[in-house]
Amino acid sequence: MVAARFADLVRGDRLAVPLPGRGRTAQRWRALAEMAADDLDLARLAEAHLDALAILAELHGPVLTQSVPPGQRWAVWAAEPPNGRVDAECHPDGEWRLAGTKRWCSGAHACTHALVTAHAVDGGRLFAVDLSEPGVHPGAGGWTGLGMAGSDTENVELDAVPAVAIGAPRAYLDRVGFWYGAIGVAACWYGGAVAVGRPLWEAARGEGLDPHARAHLGAVDTALAAAGSVLREAAAAADRGPDPATSDPPSMQLAQRHALRVRTVVEAAATQTIERVGRALGPRPLATDAAHSRRIADLIVYLRQSHAERDLAALGDLVAGADSWQSW
Repeated sequence: MVAARFADLVRGDRLAVPLPGRGRTAQRWRALAEMAADDLDLARLAEAHLDALAILAELHGPVLTQSVPPGQRWAVWAAEPPNGRVDAECHPDGEWRLAGTKRWCSGAHACTHALVTAHAVDGGRLFAVDLSEPGVHPGAGGWTGLGMAGSDTENVELDAVPAVAIGAPRAYLDRVGFWYGAIGVAACWYGGAVAVGRPLWEAARGEGLDPHARAHLGAVDTALAAAGSVLREAAAAADRGPDPATSDPPSMQLAQRHALRVRTVVEAAATQTIERVGRALGPRPLATDAAHSRRIADLIVYLRQSHAERDLAALGDLVAGADSWQSW
């Protein structure tokens, strides 16, 4: 059902949102948050599709002219776990081919194309792949957990699959737009957290909460308001900042610092929302409201795209190297 809804969104051109860093970034991230508040699995597929289009635009990939042909559904498969590797080989005729196992591939069956990271002799590269190629073999059963079960996340085997190189080695990572994509994920977390908190708000409107539960509502409202504020501030900064394709170190470090701050604030707000809603409402919604229970399971898994303390350590390094401390 999620795959069908995703296809309908693309086919109906309902994912035509602005590119990041072009003056209307808040509109883009708001659209992702609203989709996530409706369905986190759907938002996961839509976020990757929109990120892929932004990457193609920023790196001027040869598969992109003015826009991707209508109906194509794109994924971004960039996970690099130790137990999965894809190698890229450039043949004498200049054609690249990919071979290996790509793990954590969301939209493995639902998408028509993917941007795939792979190891080449000159370094890590990004490649565009047509998933209808006979050498593409999505697995089954790679995802057995309940959370994000509808995101169609599987392992994909690639057997000498033709691919188009997108940008130079490391170009996918070495651009300001990479960090705008990271904030887009946080916008989805925010939307999911808003949806998780809604039953608590609705219970309070019905005057069915005691003072302790209302205190939880006040804390959730504060946390989500702070998360929304940093997302809007980051969107404004992206629109004021350098071109998303920029790769100079100072711009990259500033973009990374902004992104890690936003993701940390939103993750904390989402985590607090899950905990406080449960403490305020008890087990009843989890036991009797399947949509609410699934939404919490989805959000818990989605939040683990955060790198937790590793991201905080990276942020600490960036802050320590900055010329100024906090200012109003």
